[in-house]
Amino acid sequence: MLALLAAGLAGAGEIGINLYGASYHFERDRARELGLDNQFNPGIGVRYRQSSERMEWIADAGIYHDSAERTAMVVGAGAWWKAGESLRLGAALALFKSETYNGGDPALAPLPLAAWDFRSVTVNAAFAPRIAGVNEVSTLLFWLTYWP
Repeated sequence: MLALLAAGLAGAGEIGINLYGASYHFERDRARELGLDNQFNPGIGVRYRQSSERMEWIADAGIYHDSAERTAMVVGAGAWWKAGESLRLGAALALFKSETYNGGDPALAPLPLAAWDFRSVTVNAAFAPRIAGVNEVSTLLFWLTYWP
C-alpha cells in the first residue's frame, strides 16, 4: 500500500532525501547552560515537492539528533516562492517531537525558510525562534536535500 502511494506521489512531483546536519544557536551562553549547544545534528528524512512556475509545495518527514543530542522527529508542510533562479523563500508548519522541547510533548511551529536550489541538491535553512516553554534558544537550522 505504501509503495503504491509513493509511486503515485512520485508521478505528480519529486521525492528527495533530506540529510540533516547543523544548527546555530544565537544565545550561545544560554544554550550552553541549558545543554542545548550541540551544533552537529545528523539525521535523515524525505521530502516531497510539487512545482509550478512561481511556487513550490513541500512536505517533509525525518528523524535527527537535536541540540541536546536526543532523537527528534519532525513532519511538516510548506511552500516556497521562487525568488530567483536558485533562491527560494517561504514558510512551513512543522510538528516536532523530542524530549528536549516542549516538555517532551509534540510541538507545532511555524518556521520561516530559505533555500538555494541547485537542481540535484537544495541547501535549506530555517529559523526556530525562542518561545518560552517550547524552544528556549533561537536557532538557525541547516540541512541538504538530495534529488536523485
